[in-house]
Amino acid sequence: MALHRLKDDYTNKVKEYHPKPNYMMNCIKAFVVGGLICTLGEVLTKMYIHYFDFTEKNAGNPTITTLILLSAILTGLGVYDKLGQFAGAGSAIPVTGFANSMVSAAMEHRSEGIVLGIATNMFKIAGSVIVFGVVGAYVVGLIRYTWKLLQ
Repeated sequence: MALHRLKDDYTNKVKEYHPKPNYMMNCIKAFVVGGLICTLGEVLTKMYIHYFDFTEKNAGNPTITTLILLSAILTGLGVYDKLGQFAGAGSAIPVTGFANSMVSAAMEHRSEGIVLGIATNMFKIAGSVIVFGVVGAYVVGLIRYTWKLLQ
């Protein structure tokens, strides 16, 4: 019992000295950086439509690919990690954050070899996202299909 009380006392003492996060500033940073990433996506989409004669429907695929490529390159150069520390969820939630998590995991384990290091560990983080994305898409597809049958 005394050990439990000692542990609680220690936790309370640590909380006194722990810096308080500025939630409002963190939200603003996330909003601005996430918005800038999305704005870049819109600029790329318009570029693909205007210069490469893509339709608005088809311009999304090269836009996403370009954003993923840019994110992977910036992760390899160490820039995206600094952006992530600054922006938090603003850089983690778009598709660029997904690419960053895969490249970071691959870079961390590259000393273990291509197969057992890079290929195996790259999908530890991203694997669950891919699985839940596919399952979610399947469920939404079933709901949409059932809805169309009922109408």
